[in-house]
Amino acid sequence: MDASRSDVLILGGGVIGLACAYYLLKSGATVRIVEQGTPGCGSSHGNCGTITPSHAPPLAMPGVLGVAMRSMLRADAPLYLNPRFDGPRLRWMLGFARHCNWRDFEHAAHARSAILQRSRQLLAALVRDERFDCEFAEEGELYVHRTAKAFQADEQHHAKVLDRLGVVVERLRGDEVESREPALKPGVVGGLFHPGDARLRPDRYADELARRVVAMGGVIESGARIEQIGTQGDRIDHVRTERGVFRGDHVVMALGAWSPLLAKPLGLRLPMQPGKGYSITYSRPALAPRHSLVLREPAVCVTTWESGFRLGSTMEFSGYAEGLNRTRLEALRRGAAQGLHVPEGPELKEEWWGWRPMSVDEVPIIGPSSRWTNLMLATAHGMLGVSMSAATGELVASMMRGGAPSLDPTPYAPSRFGV
Repeated sequence: MDASRSDVLILGGGVIGLACAYYLLKSGATVRIVEQGTPGCGSSHGNCGTITPSHAPPLAMPGVLGVAMRSMLRADAPLYLNPRFDGPRLRWMLGFARHCNWRDFEHAAHARSAILQRSRQLLAALVRDERFDCEFAEEGELYVHRTAKAFQADEQHHAKVLDRLGVVVERLRGDEVESREPALKPGVVGGLFHPGDARLRPDRYADELARRVVAMGGVIESGARIEQIGTQGDRIDHVRTERGVFRGDHVVMALGAWSPLLAKPLGLRLPMQPGKGYSITYSRPALAPRHSLVLREPAVCVTTWESGFRLGSTMEFSGYAEGLNRTRLEALRRGAAQGLHVPEGPELKEEWWGWRPMSVDEVPIIGPSSRWTNLMLATAHGMLGVSMSAATGELVASMMRGGAPSLDPTPYAPSRFGV
């Protein structure tokens, strides 16, 4: 028996790869994950950990490209487009611009909503049934507005979309928001409360998934940076890594923002770009928010756990430029200070950056490759990898193992991009 071969070889050990492994193992497959670092060390580690059916509306809508272009003049803008010339990024932006219309907006919103709502149900059951220690709480998420203009814009382009999608959203007056959330400074004009949202500690969720995958018989090869993907005919034959050569009857590409780089030698052009996000993690302050918050004007997300407190968000398109951008971190601190009585915890724990895998249409790419007969893609989840993880794993397992999918896989199919 070839010890390096498994039924399924998963490339990438973030929450998407781990969730795929979990549901494939449940279906009876043997599974091996190859991960260049450690499980959950990428975008899975430092995001805000919110589980958000409320985030179904995509970023792309008429007018947003103008906002992005103006952001080139402000390095601290919530949505920042680095002015440095970058051919692949420019092609992505032109493709993104073509999706900034109401027809594509509605299509993306429905596709995102379906997988977000299914994943929300699955996540609650997964955490409960597997007894995951990841500070999961179903307390909802609150959007906070300090200007009438921002509140009216969100009511029009966010709340009404959620109404059409069947996602519950409550409109609140400013005094109602302040009553619910004493951590907020006065001056709130209004708010939108999403009672179906939840939160967890994402690094611990990834750790618990990895622990369970191994307990179920899965193998995780950490420190296994991919050096080459070998093919034979129309199949992926092997994957050469720093830890050795591995084979799988089926291969799942769950490499997040690295997916287009590894797909290119296979002749697959994935229309994706890394959207860089930042977060700052503190020990928990004495006056911490009761709910997960989105402070809308500065676009700062705030998540509180028993074990800590995190400020996050921002979207920076700078290609594959690595490293912390101090201007972006200070914008998070400044935005939190505008809205919270206590905007920072007593001890700084971590300053973090990570790449989110952004598809050109803001819909994840999940399904079989039209080029390679044993390759499945599970990537391009944007800012919603944690939120979409469980439903993605379930969908991949059902498509690969022959079960009836709980979701219509059509909107996520790689074939829409010819890959």
